[in-house]
Amino acid sequence: MQQQQQQRRMFTAALLALVFLLAAVTTTEAGKKEKPEKKAKKSDCGEWQWSVCVPTSGDCGLGTREGTRTGAECKQTTKTQKCKIPCNWKKQFGAECKYQFQAWGECDLNTALKTRTGNLKRALHNADCQKTVTISKPCGKLTKPKPQGKFHLLKAA
Repeated sequence: MQQQQQQRRMFTAALLALVFLLAAVTTTEAGKKEKPEKKAKKSDCGEWQWSVCVPTSGDCGLGTREGTRTGAECKQTTKTQKCKIPCNWKKQFGAECKYQFQAWGECDLNTALKTRTGNLKRALHNADCQKTVTISKPCGKLTKPKPQGKFHLLKAA
C-alpha cells in the first residue's frame, strides 16, 4: 500500500511538472506574439536624381556625380558619389548607357574597318542615351584561312 502511495505521489509530481512546463511554454509563446510589430516609417523623401559623371581630370577616368532628392523630413538631400568614365569608345555614348551589341560585321576592305550595332539595354542614373549606336574598329591583321586537312601526330624519339 505504501508503495502505491509513493507511485501516486511520483505520478502527481510528474504530472504537475508537465503542466507547469506547458504553462511556461504557452506564456512565453504568447508573450512573443503580443509584442507590437514595428511600423514602417513612411518617408517623404523622393528618389535620388543623379547628374552625369564628371571626370576629376581630363575627359575620362575617375570622377564624381552629384545626387539630389526632395523631402521636408529627409536627413540627406544631396550627396556625391564616385564614378568612372571609360577611356575608350564608350565615352562617346556615356558610361551610364548599357548596350546589347550584335556580332562584328565583315571587314570593309576600302576603309579597313569593321562595325557593329548596339541596342540600348539599360540607362543608369536617368542618363539620356541613344536608342541604337554603331561603332567601328580597325580590322587588324587579315588572317589566312587555316588548311582543312588531317593532322598527323609525330612521336619524339
